[in-house]
Amino acid sequence: MRKLVSAGEILVEIMAERIGQSFLEPGPLLGPYPSGAPAIFIGQAAALGQPAGLIGAVGDDDFGRLNIERLRALGADVSAIAVHKGHATGTAFVTYRADASRHFVFNIRNSASGLIETDGAATNLLASADHVHVMGSSLFSDRAIAVALSAIETVKAKGGTVSFDPNIRREIMQASGMRAALDHVLARADIFLPSGEELFLFSSAKDEKSAVDELLARGLSCIVLKKGAAGAVYHDRNGAVASSGFAVDEVDPTGAGDCFGAAFVSFWLRGAAPAEALRIANACGALAVTRKGPMEGIFPLEAVEAFIATGNTQ
Repeated sequence: MRKLVSAGEILVEIMAERIGQSFLEPGPLLGPYPSGAPAIFIGQAAALGQPAGLIGAVGDDDFGRLNIERLRALGADVSAIAVHKGHATGTAFVTYRADASRHFVFNIRNSASGLIETDGAATNLLASADHVHVMGSSLFSDRAIAVALSAIETVKAKGGTVSFDPNIRREIMQASGMRAALDHVLARADIFLPSGEELFLFSSAKDEKSAVDELLARGLSCIVLKKGAAGAVYHDRNGAVASSGFAVDEVDPTGAGDCFGAAFVSFWLRGAAPAEALRIANACGALAVTRKGPMEGIFPLEAVEAFIATGNTQ
């Protein structure tokens, strides 16, 4: 099977226990949980049996070891995750508001993640890659942008493909060069995986169909618009395919979109029909929200197929 690679932040997530809990005063916390959008993506892809590896950096600490061991256990290639003494693994503290929105406090750029580079191990991993997946959240510094763009060009030069999930976080949107980098990645992408209103960040259109048509005209092979619990819609030049979500009790939404994207891209790389790829992706996204912690709801393909067999669609 074709190998996919991603590059970017690796961190632990620590969560406020109570809804509406503020970080302006002491309160109970849960975690640490292994996390980072590209790490979640690669972990889910590997769990589905897709060859998958990650370029990134962690500190020589318990948080770094937690992430590497989790990814290794899921079957991911961790050979290009650098371990840096004297630097701490990245962190994300998250609290949930009463309206279900989330507030993050990140330490990514100034953590070990900020030392990401295309070193010898990363070069070797890319030599075996057929596909690169880019997360918008991974374009958090000039250095991280350089790694992502280099990976794209390396894989594109040998006929490979690229997928792009904007995964915009308000807390890091102001990073130097991020907007230009987002546009550059989109211009090189084959698959575009926006969530909801992210579609309109890259289009001047005011309605969904016009935005999709405008973006497809720029050369994308397909657009997969994620709609949360409602499912997702696949668009290409031949039309659209909609797929309903699955009914589950939500515990924690963090990582659901990353798991969805990993499943869709993995099955797209296997040549699956859009409806089949969406079915697996929606199931992975639904399962992801049933556990507390971004990577705790990652399941292997057999478990995903068993869940689908229950038929609990929205």
